[in-house]
Amino acid sequence: MAQAYIVDAIRTPTGRRKGSLSDIHAIDLGAHVLKALVERNAIPAEDYDDVIFGCVDTIGSQAGNIARTSWLAAGLPLNVPGTTVDRQCGSSQQAIHFAAQAVMSGTQDVIAVGGVQTMTQIPISSAMLAGQPLGFTTPFAQSEGWSARFGDAPVDQFYAAQRIADHWDVTRAEMEAFALESHRRAIAARDEGYFEREIVPIAGLSADETPRQTSVEKMAELDPVGESYPSITAAVSSQTCDASSALLIVSEEALKRYNLTPRARIHHISVLGDDPIWHLTAPIPATKAALKKAGLTIDDIDVAEVNEAFASVAMAWMKETGCDHERMNVNGGAIALGHPLGATGARLMTGLLHELERRGGRFGLQTMCEGGGLANVTIIERL
Repeated sequence: MAQAYIVDAIRTPTGRRKGSLSDIHAIDLGAHVLKALVERNAIPAEDYDDVIFGCVDTIGSQAGNIARTSWLAAGLPLNVPGTTVDRQCGSSQQAIHFAAQAVMSGTQDVIAVGGVQTMTQIPISSAMLAGQPLGFTTPFAQSEGWSARFGDAPVDQFYAAQRIADHWDVTRAEMEAFALESHRRAIAARDEGYFEREIVPIAGLSADETPRQTSVEKMAELDPVGESYPSITAAVSSQTCDASSALLIVSEEALKRYNLTPRARIHHISVLGDDPIWHLTAPIPATKAALKKAGLTIDDIDVAEVNEAFASVAMAWMKETGCDHERMNVNGGAIALGHPLGATGARLMTGLLHELERRGGRFGLQTMCEGGGLANVTIIERL
């Protein structure tokens, strides 16, 4: 089978909600990383076969096929097409999978992938108003088929996060300690310059502005997000933010044609569904299935990125897979670095690649929970 290779991976800093990136149009935020990706690599822009971007809530400034419009806003050639993917929180990870599949099939050789999200301008609840299920309520409750199968059980990510915490015996105090460690790791990585190679500065922002200096004492003072979720607070949840990210994925033929040096090979891609009422548990069975299919064990994984949608999600994943915290989210996760929805998958892959290189590791694994009880898994091999 043909192989797909990662040649480059970049991202903007994560801008906090109403922060430094909040006034940038979503198209321009996406254009920024695409322009940088093309400029950094010796492939003529007109030779790109496709642009595949993840984005959730494709309304307002994010509407109109933002993969295509971002490419054009970057001043890049008209002949290159683009398409926008919505697999909820895993949208740009799925974009990576689609690009890898295109390369492996032999139908395309050079693809720019990534994602963009301006959560300040398009709040997560906006998609609900547009009729799209995002997990805070049950907008499909009027569906006879859905109601017949799932009744009136809430499709609510806070409910799911609390349910996971209860099922896996994770206390609020334990989640707050985990969240504090996420901030500590992110701040340490930022201060040590670990993110400098992957970040493309924009609007005067050259470092993530989401990590916080906090304490478990401060976290303990916060009220839960609702009466039904006594252990779930803003402190143990991912941050809303603004960001974009992009990777260059190519074929072996493209490596030779343009004299490129591959940084990693995509070793495995898969996606799995789980119970939509549990909503956030799919990374657990998806990881187990992926490792089995790839002929690997969790001990073969040098670095893992598991999206910290909530602390309970990542902590339950560790308990079930046997991965220790020293290999997972080693430079902090979404609790500290933010979860810019459609951009997160490619941001996680960018961080995973750079950390594998820094450590000299071989295999990296990325997974994340996604609306509707879904999870993608990507395993890469550093070259």
